[in-house]
Order: sequence, then structure tokens, then C-alpha cells
Amino acid sequence: MNFIPDSVSDKTNVFDVLEERGFIEQVTDKEAVKKMLGEEKVKFYIGFDPTADCLHVGHFMQVIIMMYMQKYGHTPVVLIGGGTGMVGDPSGRTDMRQMMTPETIDNNCKQFSKLFDKFLDFDTQWKYEGNNGVYRPGKENKTPETGKAVAVNNASWLLPLNYVEFIRAVGTHFSVNNMLRAECFKQRMEQGLSFFEFNYMLMQSYDFMVMARDFDVKIEFGGNDQWSNIIGGVDLTRKMIGKQVYGMTFSLLTTSEGKKMGKTQKGALWLDADRTSVFEFFQYWRNVADADVNKCLRMLTFLPMDEVNRLSSLEGAEINKAKEVLAFEITKLVHGEEEAKKALDGARAAFGGGGDSANIPTTEFSADKFTGEGIGLVSLIKEIGLVPSNGEGFRTIEQGGLSLNGKKVTDKKMFVTLDNLQDGQLLIQKGKKKFHKVVVK
Repeated sequence: MNFIPDSVSDKTNVFDVLEERGFIEQVTDKEAVKKMLGEEKVKFYIGFDPTADCLHVGHFMQVIIMMYMQKYGHTPVVLIGGGTGMVGDPSGRTDMRQMMTPETIDNNCKQFSKLFDKFLDFDTQWKYEGNNGVYRPGKENKTPETGKAVAVNNASWLLPLNYVEFIRAVGTHFSVNNMLRAECFKQRMEQGLSFFEFNYMLMQSYDFMVMARDFDVKIEFGGNDQWSNIIGGVDLTRKMIGKQVYGMTFSLLTTSEGKKMGKTQKGALWLDADRTSVFEFFQYWRNVADADVNKCLRMLTFLPMDEVNRLSSLEGAEINKAKEVLAFEITKLVHGEEEAKKALDGARAAFGGGGDSANIPTTEFSADKFTGEGIGLVSLIKEIGLVPSNGEGFRTIEQGGLSLNGKKVTDKKMFVTLDNLQDGQLLIQKGKKKFHKVVVK
């Protein structure tokens, strides 16, 4: 399994590749990390708390980092947070995360694992054999196969802990004054920070120490919002076992205006087609702002940098060609080439540039729904998911943002009947970029 072509870069050190693509933001010791990644093949880890049963595009940035590292011979350690998920990371939050039941967390962990299998090649025979307590070292059952990733769940060492024992062994190494200066806690002081969440940094730091001690993980990666937690782990590992480890953070996926990418009207942009349709996923990237094309091509595709720069330098209407390439490449990576081609055909058909209209998102109804007075248009577009509420539907029509079979709708109280259909179909367009086809059987 290797999604990344050799042509992605002419550099041989993955640090230089990640820097070239604009990923790297902060490093605990830049020169040491660069030297280590160039001269050794190391184990590194990224943690994923199972806050849902599916990965979204915010996670995908970290997955791509792991794919680059695996491409250059390093060993990804995917840490699933079955233990830390019991608390929830306060980083980047203005309020406390909703608590999940142990059953929900366990199910989410299993679903996460399935999705990682799509992007990384795992040594499925490797496992961590536990440490039986905060003071007792554990071990791996074998050295991971060369070029393969491994996965571990921190529930295996966090859930059995005795709290008093943990606080004695780990809590004594943390200064509350320093913790309160950390950005992840500082931004929560006005809204309120629970002691429950305050424990999170200790738990994540302990994760790093356990993996450094028991199977020689040398570096932790994460988004910029994880810097304080990563520093905590580097310091704790040095204090508890006298071992030097490192940390590196990466840019979050944000627009040129500083807003997080991957948010749609329906919520997060999920990597599962059952949660976000392939067409909707494709269209999201096809419609990014001109100013975000370069960043998305750099970070979310494996096109060589010369091609990234050529595409993102296009101007005027030509930039749409770059967006089409961007959407196709990301969709191909997440959903496969066949699905990406279907989404491309659907998009071209919707926008009048040829292609197969069968690939536009479609909902089928029986003719009964449209007989007699029919169904209110606002109710219809809410039912098919084009708007989240009736109020939003009315506003869309009032603002001139809805068309049926190419004709703008002006009557917000319009009812749709069989007379509105063309060949048993109705193409609904919301704004310039959202299409949905209704088919009557």
C-alpha cells in the first residue's frame, strides 16, 4: 500500500519534504529532529481521541503526515484514545466536551481502526502487552515489521490505573502555575475549566512516556493546538525515565481567513461516504476560495510542488481547473479513483460542462408525493437536506438563491407538483454550488 508517488519530492529526508509542503509549525529541537529523521528510522506517534465513530477531514491532515512518514521508512504508531477519550481534550475548546459512555467510546475506537486501515499498511501481528501499573514497564510482543505501522489503544494502560498512585507518580512532575499558562487552559479560564479536564495534559503526557519507555517511540506529532500537551510529554519522559524525546506540531487546516476548513451546512466533512456523500465531498474542495487552492494542493494531495505551484498560479476562470484537480485528487485518495471520476462527471453535468448527471446526489420519491396540491418546496428541500430548517429555506428563496430545472424560484410558498417535473425529474440548485436531483418513480 503506497499512495505517495516517488515523484512527490526530490528530497530524501522526510523533514525536508514536510517543510517543503508547509506542514511544520513548531519543533522542540529542530536541528536534532531533522538530523534524527534523516539518519534513523524511528517510531513516532499521533493520538486520535474517538470523539465520533468516523474520521473527518480535520483528522485527515494527521493521517497524511503519517503516510509521508511511512513512505520514508519510519514507523507510525496510531494511538487510539480509548482512555483519554473518557475525559476529552480541552485544547481548542470553549466548553467542555460532552461525556460519552464507555460503550460509545469502545465502538468509536473500533470504527476509527477500520478507517486507518484504508491509508496505512499495518503490522497486524504486533501488539503492546501491557504494563500492569504506573511504575511497571511493559513491552511489545515483537519489533514491528519494517515499513509497517502499528496501532495501540491507551485504554490498556490508563483505565487500570489507581488514581492516587498515578497522581503520586506523575502529578508531582507538573507545576500548576505552568499548566495554567498553557494556551489550551488559558483560553478556557473565563468560561470555566473543570478539574476533570485539567487532568488531560497529565494523561497525554503519560501516554508519551509509556510508549517511549516500552517500545521506543521517539517523537510525538500533532496539530498546533497540541503544543502544550506535547511539551508536557517531552518533559515528563525526561523526568521519569531520563530519556530524550521530541515533539513537532503542524498547521491546522484553516482558510486564508483563519477559519477551520471541513465544516459544511450539515456539520463536519466526514471521510465516510455514508456520512458525507462522495459528491458533496468532491464539491467542497471544488468550491474552496481561490486563496486556499495552494494550501490545499500542498497539504492534501501528493502532486509534486512544481505542479502545485503551476496550478495555484492560474488566474481568473482558469483557477477553476486547479480546483477541479484538487477535488479529484483528494476524493480519489479518500474514496478511490472510480468514485472520484463519478463525482467529477456529476459536477460537470450540474454545471453544464458535460458529464453524467446520474452522479449528482439523487433522492427518489413516489409520484403520490406530488399529486394533487403536491408538496411545499421548502418542505421538500429540507427533506432532501439542502437546508437545515424551514426558516433557512424561506430565506434562500427570498434572497434569490434557489432554482428548479434552471429557473429561479420567487414564490417562497410554492408547491411542487408533477407539472414541475421534466421527464420525471427535478434538478434543484441552491446558490451557485449545491445541486440535488429529485426522481419520481
